[in-house]
Amino acid sequence: MRPSIRRSMAAATVAAAVMTTLAVAPGSASAGPGPEATGRVKVEIPGHEHAASGEHGHHEAGSGYTWVPSAKGGPGARASAPLSAAETRVDGDVTQVIGNGPTADRLDVVIVGDGYTASDQAQFHADAMQKWAEVAAVEPYTTYQNLFNVWTVDAVSNDSGVSGDPGRDIVKDTALGSYFWCEDVERLLCVDERKVDSYVAKAPEADLVIVLANSTKYGGAGYNTPSKTLGYEGISTASARNDRSGQVAIHETGHSLGKLADEYFYSGYPGYEQYTGEEPDESNISTLSADAMAARRTKWYRWLGETSPDGGTVGAYEGGGYYVAGLDRPTDASIMRVLGKPFSLPGREAMIAGFYRHASLATPVTPTDRTLRQLDTARVAVPRLVGERQPDIRWYLDGEPLAAQAGRTAVPVAALHLDSRGVRSHRLTVVVTDRTEAVRDPEIAATLKDRQSWTVRH
Repeated sequence: MRPSIRRSMAAATVAAAVMTTLAVAPGSASAGPGPEATGRVKVEIPGHEHAASGEHGHHEAGSGYTWVPSAKGGPGARASAPLSAAETRVDGDVTQVIGNGPTADRLDVVIVGDGYTASDQAQFHADAMQKWAEVAAVEPYTTYQNLFNVWTVDAVSNDSGVSGDPGRDIVKDTALGSYFWCEDVERLLCVDERKVDSYVAKAPEADLVIVLANSTKYGGAGYNTPSKTLGYEGISTASARNDRSGQVAIHETGHSLGKLADEYFYSGYPGYEQYTGEEPDESNISTLSADAMAARRTKWYRWLGETSPDGGTVGAYEGGGYYVAGLDRPTDASIMRVLGKPFSLPGREAMIAGFYRHASLATPVTPTDRTLRQLDTARVAVPRLVGERQPDIRWYLDGEPLAAQAGRTAVPVAALHLDSRGVRSHRLTVVVTDRTEAVRDPEIAATLKDRQSWTVRH
């Protein structure tokens, strides 16, 4: 592993920018930029806001990874002044802005703002709803938005705005210590993770965290290592009121929820002309050609030849994981390469798998820990999907299908016509399955199913 390269914004071209911002070890498609230092974490650098690269003028989604301090408030940061009594009463308030079910059965997103004073909190809530609307407008979030709960946590800052905005000499006293110019990269928006966690912990549950900086300046960061203490998948930072920053946040969830690799690559950067390592673990990059993939029945072979929502046909396109050659990606320009593009078909499948790691399809409304009798009704809550297709609901009594009850979310015990003379108990089961065509991998499809059971007697 070679030492990290110091960052500089002097470069004008993408190739030069890579020379100064990319610090990933050659020979590893998803490795960090060197050995992990004490107190430092790996984050992804967003791509340039305006610099276009690639044959078709693509705006690359990222600029590789770097290592940043886990707990730091930016250059020149000072100790936060104490909040007033009135500010303290507001600080840490938790609001459920979107509620679709119990936290145990939903993917819970926690949004925390930084650089918002006590009088700015209404603006924070408006910014949070706008940013979540941007996320929910992208598939597969759109279809599956009812699998999510969204919480806001009010973090009261002494100063409005964040450090590094508009210039690197600007220092703000904020609750989360957000700052641009992180590691000398202007668009890299870092935070103090310990301070973030102190607010995230106030929410009932956190599976994914978004930090919004009170800023219009382009920037963000992807902290994509799962939290060891709170269990969430990662932190995406973004400027609250910058149009392209929302796309950065969505791209970062491709890493944290979808476990997807970056699909961009760099020409003219020594060490990244040819990948020679092992087959990567990520589902969207591979050393295999389309023919080899199909022959071995691996990676995204089930999608080969299909038209993808990000444009073109699913195949094996050379370049990915930062390397010009040696690694292929499924499509030319998904959001894992280009900001503003949709997820590819394989990427969408990976995101759905990520959703169902946290969300369930069948929530018992009627408790399952007691025996139901003739006057009782077994009820289950099933989240609705956006669109005509809905989860498949089927009921079984002692393993035998109850065709007349298919599609229902409530079944009265009386409708089972149990023998009044019988003394034995029966098992009533509901199985809810998402039979989406967006998932072709049988192992993923098996996770798109939930069941609940009740003991019933006449």
